[in-house]
Amino acid sequence: MGTAYTPGLTVSGNTIVRKMRRLPIKGEVLVQEGDTVEADTVVARAYLPGILQTVRVAQTLGIEPKQIHEVLKVKEGDTVEKEQIIAETKGFFGLFRGICKSPVRGTVELISPVTGHVGVREPPTVIEVNAYVRGRVVQVMPQEGAVIETQGAFIQGIFGVGGERHGILRLRVQSPDEVLTEAHLSDDLTGTIVAGGAGIESGALRKAARLGIVGIVAGGIRDADLVEFLGFDIGVAITGQEDIPLSLIITEGFGVMRMAQRTFNLLKSLEGRPASINGATQIRAGVIRPEIVVPLEDSAHPLEAMPTAESQQLNIGVPIRIIREPYFGKLGRVRALPPELVEIESGARVRVLEAELEDGTVVTVPRANVEIIAEG
Repeated sequence: MGTAYTPGLTVSGNTIVRKMRRLPIKGEVLVQEGDTVEADTVVARAYLPGILQTVRVAQTLGIEPKQIHEVLKVKEGDTVEKEQIIAETKGFFGLFRGICKSPVRGTVELISPVTGHVGVREPPTVIEVNAYVRGRVVQVMPQEGAVIETQGAFIQGIFGVGGERHGILRLRVQSPDEVLTEAHLSDDLTGTIVAGGAGIESGALRKAARLGIVGIVAGGIRDADLVEFLGFDIGVAITGQEDIPLSLIITEGFGVMRMAQRTFNLLKSLEGRPASINGATQIRAGVIRPEIVVPLEDSAHPLEAMPTAESQQLNIGVPIRIIREPYFGKLGRVRALPPELVEIESGARVRVLEAELEDGTVVTVPRANVEIIAEG
């Protein structure tokens, strides 16, 4: 029988996390190897050139292009403001004066006596990349960015929306099967990341946005509530670029789903600590998982290695989550790995496994319908 590797979610109390922080274009790296950085430390900066706006000076003033230098009030390299007069004809006896104004704020980049045009370059767009997590710079990529390393807790979710954010982690429920409601949220949670249990109600999601909460972590969410909050339905593309006031990370699946006990216990132990989250998710090739990173300087958990291909191998006793109906979201452990192919409802013959769920029920499911919960 061939070795079976199954993608899984990492839930680790203490591991080494490395994050590559790279500019989309060439720029300037602002940190050095060995520097200590905070989540909001800018590690690299680039400037995207502004749009070059063409001002038709000769046409506007009714002159020959070669006469442009006679009427200009600016030269190449000058900074101009929007609506500033950049060229002027005096007319007769001070009457019938013609003027030409800059349509934008920017810098005079070119003056052409051939076309009679002046080019004004708008201010550049500043692109900055921050560290995302508190840690140490372990590698500098000249003109591109840096690699940040931190040691701490690392939790992956099954689905998320919203980009990178950071704040203090707050747990507002008492058990992993408790749903986060509006009553759990208060004004003192502004700027924090709030963790719930089995899910979050739509009213609580809206209130969290009003309060300025930057992130929500929950076991599940109803599909209709997510669509209502976003204002559109999520397709199959990568998430993380949504224009929403907070990031949402779902650890188990859609619906009201009890958060895995290990995940809940870990979040509970991290109460009050600074955390970084990213809701970006991609479920096709090049899988991207939403994540929670909590740097720890004094972790009570032993240091764990990040999952390798070997740790993603299906073996007896490995913890799994079922990701297809009729047991979607159920947690358990592999009990048996029958080598023979089994015919399923669709008529296909596939390899299956036997899993013992948390309630003691033993079920048989296709191996493709599970993912490993990597525990470090």
